[in-house]
Amino acid sequence: MKKYLLLIFLITGVQAFGFAQNKIKSPSEFLGYKLGEQFTPHYKVVEYYKYLALSSGNIKLQEYGKTNEGRPLFLAFVGSDSNISRLDEIRRSNLSLSGIKDGLNDSKPLEILNDQPILVWFSYNVHGNESVSTEASLQTVFDLLDPQNLKTKAWLKNTLVILDPCLNPDGRERYVNFYNPIRNSIPDALPFAREHMEPWPGGRSNHYYFDLNRDWVWQSQLESRQRLLVYNKWLPQVHVDFHEQGIDNPYYFAPAAEPYHQDISKWQREFQTIIGKNNARYFDQKGWMYFTRENFDLLYPSYGDTYPVYNGSIGMTYEQGGSGRAGLAVINSEGDTLTLKDRIDHHHTSGLSTLEAASQNSEKAITEFRNYFTQSKSNPPGEYKSYIIKGENIEKIKSLATLLQRNGIEFGFGVSKTAQGYNYFSGKNEGFRIEKTDMVLNAHQPKSVLLKVLLEPVTFVSDSTTYDITAWSLPFAHGLQAYATKESIKSETIVIPENTVSANTVSNPVAYIANWNSISDVKFLTELLNSGIKVRYSEIPFETSGKRFNAGSLIITRNGNQSVSGGFEKTVNDIAKKSGISIFPIPTGFVDKGADLGSSKVRFIKKPRVVVVGGESVYSLSLGEIWHFFEQEIGYPVTIVRPQNLNMINWNEFDILIYPDGNYNDIGNEKMLQWIREGGKLIAIKNAVSDLVGKKGFDLKNKEEVKKGDKDLYEDIRVYEHRERENVSSSIPGAIYKVDLDNTHPLGFGFPNFYHTLKLDDKVYKYLSGGWNVGVVKKENYVSGFVGVQAKKKLTDGLIFGVQEIGNGSVVYLADNPLFRGFWENGKLLFSNAVFMVGN
Repeated sequence: MKKYLLLIFLITGVQAFGFAQNKIKSPSEFLGYKLGEQFTPHYKVVEYYKYLALSSGNIKLQEYGKTNEGRPLFLAFVGSDSNISRLDEIRRSNLSLSGIKDGLNDSKPLEILNDQPILVWFSYNVHGNESVSTEASLQTVFDLLDPQNLKTKAWLKNTLVILDPCLNPDGRERYVNFYNPIRNSIPDALPFAREHMEPWPGGRSNHYYFDLNRDWVWQSQLESRQRLLVYNKWLPQVHVDFHEQGIDNPYYFAPAAEPYHQDISKWQREFQTIIGKNNARYFDQKGWMYFTRENFDLLYPSYGDTYPVYNGSIGMTYEQGGSGRAGLAVINSEGDTLTLKDRIDHHHTSGLSTLEAASQNSEKAITEFRNYFTQSKSNPPGEYKSYIIKGENIEKIKSLATLLQRNGIEFGFGVSKTAQGYNYFSGKNEGFRIEKTDMVLNAHQPKSVLLKVLLEPVTFVSDSTTYDITAWSLPFAHGLQAYATKESIKSETIVIPENTVSANTVSNPVAYIANWNSISDVKFLTELLNSGIKVRYSEIPFETSGKRFNAGSLIITRNGNQSVSGGFEKTVNDIAKKSGISIFPIPTGFVDKGADLGSSKVRFIKKPRVVVVGGESVYSLSLGEIWHFFEQEIGYPVTIVRPQNLNMINWNEFDILIYPDGNYNDIGNEKMLQWIREGGKLIAIKNAVSDLVGKKGFDLKNKEEVKKGDKDLYEDIRVYEHRERENVSSSIPGAIYKVDLDNTHPLGFGFPNFYHTLKLDDKVYKYLSGGWNVGVVKKENYVSGFVGVQAKKKLTDGLIFGVQEIGNGSVVYLADNPLFRGFWENGKLLFSNAVFMVGN
């Protein structure tokens, strides 16, 4: 545990002596300005917490990681004298309540303390430009440590508080470094003043422009992975995620809005209300406006409120009016001036109120926390008691296993038997056989609620006015055949199967072959290209040496690679091992079935030089997904160019131009079209596809809407109260559709003849008359998630993914975003096909 609880500061015996007698400086005294007079840079936030750790015996710090830009991520543990001295005992006792194995210190038996304190975790500033949160943390932690504050001392007798002062230091610094240099000496409260207008991309997201508050369960980002590793070793009873919203909004606190996921417990609902009423009491005393039970629901599993809820906590979002528009002071639409000090006071008050309610209900909360996990193991929710993920693609299984392990979900392998269950891909109950390489997830486990939420084929949505996507089931996201069964099936081993390597030992092989069907194969390809190794692919399936390879399979021939540094065979095998894939040596280019290695159907993969458009007209999240994918997932270089600087490019030096989701006026101009004709490849995503509709030289057209019959005489008579519901009829917040896929086309390589896409809008296009309609939806392609009635009518018989050949080049149309939030794993192969396969 000493390694786990890494203290940023070692407090010596001399320093520790007399802690109780020391007067602790307030944030204002330490910083030299009153909180609210300016935004505090991250390094000064760190310095203040360091100072507290040296000045008080009731706080310990743990650095749990660093951001992409090298800033420290840390937690502050605040407790009474008795609790702060036994953090590891408290942590292990709390895990014992849940029945989850420690993992850090399995040699010691887990014991439940008789005086186990309630754990309350505060998360601040997950969105960088919602920057009041970190400021509020400074005042909150001071009040907890102030020896004169008798209220907080009483609460800390049975409460251990864990504060994460800034989840997103990189984003926050982007905002603070924008605001502090350009603000007026007297803050300009006029909302149109420049100090209220953040430049692109804004400070909300992290270094790679990811929204960290949508990443709790997916953990695609470095900050999330490091934080959740620690979070899942503590599992607090109460978690608050502090946020900001628009400047005209009053304060929001729980209870949350519908839809609630159906497996949120009665106690979790009740305790939200208990805490909410306590917050209301303080806000009413001060005359502050607030609202509850609106807008912020508890459904999508990757938020800072829902993820804790699905892990047994009372997870809540608190939203203060402000965000990046507010600055130090701003005039809202009612003519009132909202100051940073106001915003700090509100978050500070709700935080302390929550601690008070938690302390007053600690015994009940701890009992219910234990009951939650006991119930999870003995009587897991839902009709399905086991989930079987077919192990036909071990590389994809390993990717899924990594995600499950990060979230503490138990799984295993080694079962061989027949069973009956729901087939995710057919939507029917069928008999099937479980093989020893299939992943088995038994619902009788501590994390059964989170397991069900992530794997249930269809999520029940109690209210259609939800805040986020309504479908995310992992078998669809990962492209893995799965079955849900009512039978409780236990695995035989936790060992993840390895790829089966060919038993043939071939000396001096003419080539190595690697199947193409996972992101691991993409990593293998990019590593080969980066190492200067020549690679080909087969555009048709083939068989050789007793093994079948699908279209798109990579072929690395000795011919042309003899001069590889380190030796051909060793280098290729080392890269394969590093990439986690199996390769197969073959003794001859004469294949048993299909095209020989010298055939024209075996294509050379040119190492592409890639430009990605990034700037004010680009949706920063979409750019971030592409940027992160290339840099962090497949390790391939890209050049990011602002739209206004595209005219500076020597187009002869680049092969691929990628337009992320965004709004563009000049996409598809004559200069770009000429570059495509000469062999360039344009990849357009989501709204970039829409902006190509009707452009000269591009075959893309909007799908015509189905003509209605005679208009209902009373159609325009509407009830004002129902206006939100009526808008929902045209919405699609995020639903899964089955796409019929032409897997003989390079864009479809590595897939079966279908693909599950996450639809975030109702856009489909007319079939290309002069191109390749690679991915299309037909009449009955809806799978799961909420889709409004009118939107569902539009989502039939149209193009989703297509390729148009123009001269020697091509255009790839991706109407849906295959890299959405970095968690739609199966889409990464589709996007890689667009980059590396199409046009070669």
